[in-house]
Amino acid sequence: MKTIIAVLLWFILFSISWPLALILLFFFVLAWIILIPFKIIGFTLEAIFKLIGAILLFPFRVIRSL
Repeated sequence: MKTIIAVLLWFILFSISWPLALILLFFFVLAWIILIPFKIIGFTLEAIFKLIGAILLFPFRVIRSL
């Protein structure tokens, strides 16, 4: 829903001032490209912590199933 609102606002800005809208679009893409490595690091750390949690809790799951 936030994406639809953002696109609608961008189209309104484009109809008011197209150079400003194109500059804003360029900066959105630039910010997205800059933030990609941080998102990848976040996904990786989340997966590592889930793996560590699963490894640490595995003996308790085995004992509980007995």
